[in-house]
Amino acid sequence: MLQILCLALFGLLTGVQADPGALLRLGMDIMNHEVQRAMEESHILEKMAAEAGKKRPGVKPIKGLSNMKVKDVITPVITLNFVPGVGIFQCVATGMTITGKSFTGANMEIIVVLNITATNRFLQDEETGLPKFKSEGCEITLVSVKTNLPSNKVISKFLDSTLHKVLPGLMCPAIDAVLVYVNERWASLNQPMPVGHMGTVRYALASTPTTTASHVQVDFSPLVQQQTGQTIPLTDPEEALELPEDYGEGSSQLFLSAAFLTAELGLLQKSLDVKIQDKLIGALPPQTTETLADFLPEVAEIYPKPKPLVTQIKITKSPKVTMKSGKSLLHLHGTLEMFAAQRGKHPVSLFLLEVHFNQRIQYSVHENRLQLATSLDRLLSLSRGSSSVGNFNEKELTDFITDYLHEAYTPVVNDVLQVGLPLPDLLAINYDLAELDIAENALVLDLKA
Repeated sequence: MLQILCLALFGLLTGVQADPGALLRLGMDIMNHEVQRAMEESHILEKMAAEAGKKRPGVKPIKGLSNMKVKDVITPVITLNFVPGVGIFQCVATGMTITGKSFTGANMEIIVVLNITATNRFLQDEETGLPKFKSEGCEITLVSVKTNLPSNKVISKFLDSTLHKVLPGLMCPAIDAVLVYVNERWASLNQPMPVGHMGTVRYALASTPTTTASHVQVDFSPLVQQQTGQTIPLTDPEEALELPEDYGEGSSQLFLSAAFLTAELGLLQKSLDVKIQDKLIGALPPQTTETLADFLPEVAEIYPKPKPLVTQIKITKSPKVTMKSGKSLLHLHGTLEMFAAQRGKHPVSLFLLEVHFNQRIQYSVHENRLQLATSLDRLLSLSRGSSSVGNFNEKELTDFITDYLHEAYTPVVNDVLQVGLPLPDLLAINYDLAELDIAENALVLDLKA
């Protein structure tokens, strides 16, 4: 049985004070996929083999061995294991054929199966602040050796000496090169990512990653900045993330808190203000004073002839996202002011209402951006702020306003949300493959390798 290569991984990352933001649990599936892909896509073992027979400055030729070449490199087998409180143990096995002329003058062929053992620390780059791997203490363990040379003590000693000289210099640089390749997969992590033209989101590291028996946990304290540079703070710090543990062994998850999504949607608040003056909207009756008079008879007295309606909606408080298991709501507080349009004159304000309503949110991922689509859930409150048509009971408008928000305003909200919200750019994770679930105070993306 092939022995295993163990690469110890532990975190030493510092960041800003943690807020209820985002959390990533990297399980064995993602880690295995990333390391295996790095080894395969970099073709590093083949490159090292191609360089093996070349003369390199400062490297002395191996005594008793000439015309050395390496071929038939076996595709490495990689296994990972988490060690709680320490990091990750990565286990790799490979093999190759070494050819050349031995000290006897005979053509030599050595088939070796081996493990490379190294300790790789997960550190924070002092210049960039990004996480990075660093290899330490690389060693080679021979699993089996076969050769065409005759078997005797002299040959055995020669093989042992030759392999211990050749293999570390050949294979250990491969570990460093693969780590460079993996480190590049973190390069874009702390870059600001746009939310339309309204601002940016940056996934700042919040605390030292920790290792459990099933995953590496990385905490983020995302920075949400308006186009002006002003930061939108994450609210409700008392609402801690409740992380489910009932996911498949080895799986990975990204948790996005309701507070974080609230801050991101705060960037879009001004885009939710709208003036609607279409006469025909969806399944609504014609938007005229005549239709409005069915709910407020006072309007018919002032406008006996129908006038087109113009509606202006302004969101006066930052949108807020709430989450309970299986359900997420977008709370919107604002004003709805309705005008009667007059040819050649400025529209006349009929009334202004203070409104609070909920939109139910459905989440999806497209092109690695979180997509939100909403539908009207409830009109929670309605109060009159001003009126030019006299005193009236605003409750009489409940059905009229509810239908209006559903048919006229929900499409506006969904159009604004099409911009999508950026997800952490690291390890080339394909979020489009994720399965989504709504937990207590958090959206969960169950990631797939």
